[in-house]
Amino acid sequence: MLRALSALKPYNVLFLCTGNSARSILAEAYLNSRGRGRFRAYSAGSHPTGKVNPLALELLANKRIDTGGFRSKNWDEFARPGAPEIDFIFTVCDNAAGEACPVWPGKPITAHWGAADPAALTGGDDEKRTAFQRAFADLSARINLLLALPLEKLDRHALKSRLDGIGRA
Repeated sequence: MLRALSALKPYNVLFLCTGNSARSILAEAYLNSRGRGRFRAYSAGSHPTGKVNPLALELLANKRIDTGGFRSKNWDEFARPGAPEIDFIFTVCDNAAGEACPVWPGKPITAHWGAADPAALTGGDDEKRTAFQRAFADLSARINLLLALPLEKLDRHALKSRLDGIGRA
């Protein structure tokens, strides 16, 4: 069984991608806004860009999701002593899923929830905004499925299988 849910200790979730400028930021923000204290989300990248994409912040603000405090950070921050103990790690880009990750303390459950990179799109602002909306819709739908899972009733193997299934949805 996964550790017991406690009002004092929410499940910690880390969303990973390469640049930590768009998809992982969107997922972190959405889960923190909808997690109702059950979850605490973080995000990081293997090769962070050093800045959050302004269109990601614009989309979140338009959805009335807090945009304060976001920064593009390296995933090594979460493998260091003193980092939050992570329960779940979701890669949201194919590049990060294929990279050699740090050794994560606590052996979190991992799954790949790939989404197209809206930050990689070239073109006009309307096309870019549409791509950000699409990525947000994909990620928020998966997060909603996570939120609906009876985590306390699933053993580790069953939970891993369900999370992998969400990634294929």
